[in-house]
Amino acid sequence: MQEEKKSGFIAENTDNAKKKKGMKPFYKFAIYCALYLLFLLWVGSWWGLLVIPFIYDACVSKEIKWTWWKNSKNGTVRAVMSWVDAIVFALVAVYFINQFFFQNFVIPSSSLEKSLLTGDYLLVSKLSYGPRIPQTPLTMPLTQHTLPILNCKSYLERPHWEYRRVKGLGKVELNDIVVFNYPSGDTVALAPQYQARDFYGMAYEIGRMIHLNTHGTLPVPKDSTALGYREMYAQLYTLGKQYMQENVDEFGEITNRPTDRRENYVKRCVGMPGQTLRIQNDTIYLDGKPNAEPEFVQYRYNAQFVGYLDDETKRELGITNEELEYVSAGAGFPMTHQVKAELIARGIIAPNPERAPVASGDELYPLNMKKDWTTSNYGGKEGIWIPKKGESIKLTLENLPIYERCITAYEGNTLEIKDGKICINGQATDNYTFQLDYYWMMGDNRDNSADSRFWGFVPEDHIVGKPLFVWLSLNPDYSLTDGKIRWNRFFKWVDNIK
Repeated sequence: MQEEKKSGFIAENTDNAKKKKGMKPFYKFAIYCALYLLFLLWVGSWWGLLVIPFIYDACVSKEIKWTWWKNSKNGTVRAVMSWVDAIVFALVAVYFINQFFFQNFVIPSSSLEKSLLTGDYLLVSKLSYGPRIPQTPLTMPLTQHTLPILNCKSYLERPHWEYRRVKGLGKVELNDIVVFNYPSGDTVALAPQYQARDFYGMAYEIGRMIHLNTHGTLPVPKDSTALGYREMYAQLYTLGKQYMQENVDEFGEITNRPTDRRENYVKRCVGMPGQTLRIQNDTIYLDGKPNAEPEFVQYRYNAQFVGYLDDETKRELGITNEELEYVSAGAGFPMTHQVKAELIARGIIAPNPERAPVASGDELYPLNMKKDWTTSNYGGKEGIWIPKKGESIKLTLENLPIYERCITAYEGNTLEIKDGKICINGQATDNYTFQLDYYWMMGDNRDNSADSRFWGFVPEDHIVGKPLFVWLSLNPDYSLTDGKIRWNRFFKWVDNIK
């Protein structure tokens, strides 16, 4: 009798164990499904529900033989497919993380020196401002727009989704350092030496050269009105663009890139939507009030060397070979206020160095407007109003060049001048209401930064994310055995760089 009770107890426990084991796949499915549904709720896309049957199969039914190769009798097949499986999983995981959560970014140039340095590796948070739903979702992970070696597009143009950003942890704030897509990167010449250059700036520059070579003089507008200057600039742009299109061997194919496939830039946001920005004597004024300079802002000076600049001093003060190359070329010495004071105190440069010449006129945004601005004195007496979503501006032929690109390239409208009147989408108007927020971005290395002073506003749909911290920093001027790794910058929080 006792043996029967014992055997019955064992059988009951065995059945319970089988039931629990049999329920584990359903528990697993429920957890995965709940997490996935929360993700879909966050991104606001229910097309992803089509994936749930596959999650059910992977967890419960197992009708699809996802790992068929594990049962293959061919050892080569098993070995090769195990690598393929690992690589595919890694690529999908990286794509998912890069698209919605975090992305790596390397500082490629000196535009933010000495706040962020060339060779700083940044962890960029997509969550800070909210990740964008991918506009070109079919792309090769770890590439921005071009496949290495093959030198072809790394993405498919279709499908192409409209801009939409999901809710993030915050919004862009004044003086944030921000990663964004290069606004003027919508059109690009694909020859390697020209890919990083502003296509529009090149077109105007080439147009001027052609006109000078053809007529022996620079172009002159037919009259001094805004319309006269507009027609002159349009002629120059057309000349330059046609020349580049006709000389494919030199410039490569002229192509357009979707917003999320343009180059990534990093700058500091110094102007917010709805603010009026003006630069006077290097000081940025927002709505008439000065905005505080970054701690390590840098300008170029015509410094006179009266002492010897040794390697130890260069290392101590963070003076780079690039900065010394500017000195050799007669373009000025980029220095922070702190470095300038230290070099004067040590008797290396003469006191009171003058500012080096700055960019001006036709080099500055908007490229098709007559102006006497410089990078140090920008925006005229009235300044430039930064467009804000839902707010309107009265358009005139005088201010149209400032906002034309926002209206056409960023917000997809047609614009033309008919009988001296502004026509948007075929309708004559002197008013426009903006559909997006815009930002003004500048580098802390003020005289060596390609920023909004050269290519204008940054639309909200170009915002990529917020750099959180430096996780690696490599000095391009030194070798691994000679101080290449900047150990003191590891895990330096970007928010602490003011």
